[in-house]
Amino acid sequence: MFHIAAFYRFAPLDDFETLRVPLRAVCEENEVLGTILLADEGVNGTISAPTAAGIEAVLDHLRSDPRLTGLDAKYSTADEPPFLRLKVRLKKEIVTLGVGEVDAVANTGTKVPPAEWNDLIRRDDVVVIDTRNAYEYAIGTFEGAINPETDAFGEFPEWIDEHTDAGEPPKIAMFCTGGIRCEKASAWLRERGFEEVYQLEGGILKYLETVPPEESAWDGECYVFDRRVTVGHGLEVGDTEVCINCNRVVTPDDRDGDGYEAGVTCPACVDAITDDRRARFRERQYQIELAAKRGTIHLGRRA
Repeated sequence: MFHIAAFYRFAPLDDFETLRVPLRAVCEENEVLGTILLADEGVNGTISAPTAAGIEAVLDHLRSDPRLTGLDAKYSTADEPPFLRLKVRLKKEIVTLGVGEVDAVANTGTKVPPAEWNDLIRRDDVVVIDTRNAYEYAIGTFEGAINPETDAFGEFPEWIDEHTDAGEPPKIAMFCTGGIRCEKASAWLRERGFEEVYQLEGGILKYLETVPPEESAWDGECYVFDRRVTVGHGLEVGDTEVCINCNRVVTPDDRDGDGYEAGVTCPACVDAITDDRRARFRERQYQIELAAKRGTIHLGRRA
């Protein structure tokens, strides 16, 4: 079993470049894989390790910085490794909104605990917005949520500008996977004059972790950015894939349709793939299956 932690913290880290090397060393010492982003606005990451102690060693290291003591994490597990490599990267933003400086510490919206979320989004005077991308929305979302149909988070500000007028700003309830996109977007909205902006505390992951399925307002699965692809209630690994050829989401129904070949194509791209790519993907899939029989992991080429 592999232990997983997703976390972020907005905090002024003027010296973020100096944090990279010691952080990577702690990860390597504890067999931690995944991706951690560092910027002058904070830290954002999802990591995995063979032991819970390995995860906690990294989180304790981050929290030892007084600016990150309040860093919270959402935990889950998986039978297969969700990551194959470790990346600790320096970025301009830990989540890219692309509107310049936003004070997500002082101006973020009101955080609503998962237990209170259903009551909020069912109010007639609240507009519920899914701040994630269109392909994430297609896999699962909350009842009544608006889909901005964006391909990247940086398109969200333009969508807001196109769908609001000069009148009184509406009351907005926002949600995203782990909370980070909402934390930044809600701060941006408040800086633009939206007075009542709410966000799901801990994001969809905390909601699926804590709200019983029989009480849930969530429909579908939640896309996650690792090899699990999706999770459901209780953060159990979902039954969804991503096509290696075209990056489209592949549902169980798609896998039953014509054109699906494991590790090669899906019904949406079967007629567009080149013979060369088809041959390469078939060889890769063969190596993956061969490694699985041996009880090992096929890493493939390094990027």
